[in-house]
Amino acid sequence: MKKYILILLITLIAIPIFAQQKMPYVLYNAEGKKVSYKKMIKTLAKKDIILFGEFHNNAIAHWLELSVAKDLSDKRNLIYGAEMFEADNQQALTDYLNDKITAKGLDSAARLWNNYKTDYAPIVNFAKEKKAPFIATNIPRRYASLVSKKGFESLDTLSVLEKTWIAPLPLDYDANLPGYVKMVEMMGGHGGANMPKAQATKDATMAYFILQNFKPGSLFIHYNGAFHSDNYDGINWYLKRKQPDLQVATISTVSQKNIKELLAENKGKADFIICVDEDMTNTY
Repeated sequence: MKKYILILLITLIAIPIFAQQKMPYVLYNAEGKKVSYKKMIKTLAKKDIILFGEFHNNAIAHWLELSVAKDLSDKRNLIYGAEMFEADNQQALTDYLNDKITAKGLDSAARLWNNYKTDYAPIVNFAKEKKAPFIATNIPRRYASLVSKKGFESLDTLSVLEKTWIAPLPLDYDANLPGYVKMVEMMGGHGGANMPKAQATKDATMAYFILQNFKPGSLFIHYNGAFHSDNYDGINWYLKRKQPDLQVATISTVSQKNIKELLAENKGKADFIICVDEDMTNTY
């Protein structure tokens, strides 16, 4: 009897302690209901493609990107891809994965993001360890910049080789997709009609290279800014245009002052939403 009383006392003391713990993030589903990491992994493991939407400087998102990759690699054959690598840098990335060049050589040969070493190198190195493909999916930035200035027509001036680094022309485009409408609103009309078109060239190209490298039976996990896949448009829209039967799961990252409940404005952004405390330290 004394044993059970002791257990009860320990439990009563422990509950308030755990309740007071400060958590850096909470996982939610699209409806805004809390969901466990284990359940998320179980769901993701059944999909064909995962669009992992991040905040580029969010430490929690980067940590979870690697954690999800490690846990899914135990269940499925993974193919990796990322916005952070532009298509014309694919050879350098592949050479690094195949030990033909060093990390320093990759840094010299490819246009790596400033936060590559801290935020993306761990995922690339994990893919390398597993001998898994890693695809450079993004349009070279100079071409997206060209569209932002001169529209889609400017892509017609590219050489045959340059066109292999972007989605086939002409590009499908829907200016009424929520992400593109929001972009225009955020720019206050100053970016003009070409700004969302430049965004669309990125979305279309990333979707194109995902589909080009996807293999039935495998799981393709793609890392991109949340804006490229939020609200099930962007990359997802282009994927579904080409292959509507694909099972695509989306993840988004949001930041809130109070993470105990998902704000209405953040519901429905993705299948799984990483709600991060706004006081969380950023990587840059």
